[in-house]
Amino acid sequence: MISNTTTPQSELKTHTVVIVGGGAAGISVAASIYKRDRNLDIAIIEPAGKHHYQPGWTMVGGGVFRPEVTSRPMSEVMPEFVSWYQKAVAAVDQDRNQIKLDDGSAIQYEMLVLAPGLELYWGGIEGLEAALGSNGVTSNYREGMASYTWDMVQNLKQGTALFTQPPMPIKCAGAPQKAMYLSSDYWLRHGVLKNLDIQFHNAGAVLFGVADYVPALEAYIEKYGIDVNFQSTLVSVNGPAQTAVFRSSDADGNSQDREVGFDMLHAVPPQRAPQFIRESALANENGWLDLADDTLRHKTFSNIFGLGDVSGTGNAKTAAAVRKQAPVVAENLIASLRNEPLRAAYLGYGSCPLTVENGKIVLAEFGYGGVLQPSFPKWINDGTKATRAAWFLKAKQLPALYWHGMLKGHEWLAKPAVRSTTD
Repeated sequence: MISNTTTPQSELKTHTVVIVGGGAAGISVAASIYKRDRNLDIAIIEPAGKHHYQPGWTMVGGGVFRPEVTSRPMSEVMPEFVSWYQKAVAAVDQDRNQIKLDDGSAIQYEMLVLAPGLELYWGGIEGLEAALGSNGVTSNYREGMASYTWDMVQNLKQGTALFTQPPMPIKCAGAPQKAMYLSSDYWLRHGVLKNLDIQFHNAGAVLFGVADYVPALEAYIEKYGIDVNFQSTLVSVNGPAQTAVFRSSDADGNSQDREVGFDMLHAVPPQRAPQFIRESALANENGWLDLADDTLRHKTFSNIFGLGDVSGTGNAKTAAAVRKQAPVVAENLIASLRNEPLRAAYLGYGSCPLTVENGKIVLAEFGYGGVLQPSFPKWINDGTKATRAAWFLKAKQLPALYWHGMLKGHEWLAKPAVRSTTD
């Protein structure tokens, strides 16, 4: 992955802190670092021209949000205090403390923060990418596709609706189910649910990874009459024929393929780290960024930190996780620059607002090992139950808090834990 050519030192752009990624993680951590030390020279590398509020795509697919409220020009959210390189990363040369860009140039760093997100591997399901956007095949994970999801939901009066979830890890593990519940709720309210065969095909063996929330979700599975298929992985799609092939496996490892016809298919692709991470010395054995669970510093390279969906830590890959991670990375990175002990700790917090119906949400909040970590008042998050207050938070408050709070370095309910031992 790393080019054999070396950029002459005189031509190198040099910054104290270089952040790879201008998504939720990259911009939030830049703001948190700047909040703590306004004298640091910070750069962000991000090729995209648009910044997306991806948690909103589920709501677009459920007819709650308009598509335009979920994105803004990158130039509007990129902090004024950073140097922005609108280029893609080709490789990280961690031995020379350099980032190689796709145009052949390089950037030198003293401290590096990796927050490039993950890659949606559409090619991991045969025929899926070509099928998207027609013949009832959709995915809220695809930019601009959630509107087609909403069109399909409104127009489907009878037939078979399939919802899929690939092998973990994926970003927002609850999102495949959120689409299913919001769709089912619409069909129930419009009197057509009885005419539909709704199937959930989950590559995993459980409905949700944190057992405390499963009973509430099971109640909605029963309410909507959803046929749940565990260890059933989508492997191919034939759009024109409106058929999908699922591979089922048993406890002994035996597998069998089954073809299922559909009128609507909401498919979620398998996901992986970007190539320049997964095929480098920065990755763990599973191809994700190899970080310490608590400090979010790289396990091998002490001047590299990471956060967000690329992380190989055992937390849920959600924007809420980033909200807790950014202050930890900021404090520990500055401590590292000053040769001080790393005192801030991330405890694995993640949050998944499970939209079980239009107007109610089960707000799952948990950390490493599935330990519950409620951070909102009880009137918003009543344990493991669906509440209207949580829906109001998701639909009315969180978008504004994202654009005007989190991306600006306002660390609402995000104070880092203190490590019990320091380096």
